[in-house]
Amino acid sequence: MQEKIKTVLRQLEKSHQIRILYACESGSRAWGFPSPDSDYDVRFIYVHPTDWYLSINEKTDYINLDLDDGLLDLGGWDIRKTLNLYAKSNASVYSWIDSPIVYQSDDYLREQLHSLQTQYFTPKTTMLHYLGITKKMLNTELQHEQVKLKKYFYVIRPLLCARWIVDTKTPPPMEFYRLLPLLKERPKLLAKVHELLKWKETASEQDTIERQPIIHQFVEEEMTYCYQAGAVMESNFPDKEPLNQLFREVLQRSNSFFENA
Repeated sequence: MQEKIKTVLRQLEKSHQIRILYACESGSRAWGFPSPDSDYDVRFIYVHPTDWYLSINEKTDYINLDLDDGLLDLGGWDIRKTLNLYAKSNASVYSWIDSPIVYQSDDYLREQLHSLQTQYFTPKTTMLHYLGITKKMLNTELQHEQVKLKKYFYVIRPLLCARWIVDTKTPPPMEFYRLLPLLKERPKLLAKVHELLKWKETASEQDTIERQPIIHQFVEEEMTYCYQAGAVMESNFPDKEPLNQLFREVLQRSNSFFENA
């Protein structure tokens, strides 16, 4: 499947006249708790030839594709869109560059984005994003006596990401197991999470389990704690010039790629 993904990415470069700077896995396979029938969530950052940007016309700055009956979900953002969202501390961009599964990479771009994290990452903005995901999942998917197994992970992971930000003021890791030490003071809950992780290794995407009160209690308590912590956090509005410079460098570095395409 990885070879197929790389082939699709090369085909996208030709069909859309773009250069893919970075492509990674962004879903449960990257988080570390896929089901046997999980799809592949490929996210990528791309750049057009310089002339594409020298126009007053509004242009599409994203690419979305579903292939193989939904098994392969591809979503890409243009570099200018990506850098603008990076400046706003967009959680997706920060998680992509931390992905443990990389299909294609311009190491220069990834290194630059890593080095600029301390300047542009805004803990309050990103924490509230993860809490928003948690709240939505709690109010929809977790309101039944039977809950899809994967939905428990879809609520626990963003909540742990929010807590990570509260504690460290840094971007949370993408991999779920790196977040689990945050549960060390809740051994019963941690044991339950490990039990569900083991179950998910062989469960389908549609498998359900009975409502888990220990998880619901944790979610309610932890959300309250994080929202209270966020109330005293400050927002950050950094200068975009370093990202403008990076944008120009990416265009210049891509010239040879398009000349030889």
